[in-house]
Amino acid sequence: MKAYLYVGIGGAVGSLLRYFISLITLYFFGNAFPYGTVAVNLVGAFFLGWFTSHILYQTNPSLARGIGTGMIGSFTTLSTLSVDVLFLWENDAIMALFLYVTISMIGGLFFGYAGLKIGHKQVDS
Repeated sequence: MKAYLYVGIGGAVGSLLRYFISLITLYFFGNAFPYGTVAVNLVGAFFLGWFTSHILYQTNPSLARGIGTGMIGSFTTLSTLSVDVLFLWENDAIMALFLYVTISMIGGLFFGYAGLKIGHKQVDS
């Protein structure tokens, strides 16, 4: 039962952080490109990689679910990425669409890998 509470609290925190970052990027960069979604997905990929390799095995399993599934899961968003791609497609922003998908996919893998490697280094030292 405690895991459900942690996932719920983590989900609330992650979604509020995502909303906050979306507002900030919208304010500074406008809505021509989904900067907020790119930012949260890259940061989330890094953090999940780091968390998985460094913290996951050193903490309470319920807390680990709350952070991994709840907070990071609600912070990052594949559904928003999908809608953003469709929005760019409908607005004939094909170059932006390909840039967005490329940054999201390759950047996500890179940031996830970087987080994983940094986490492993911290555990080994």
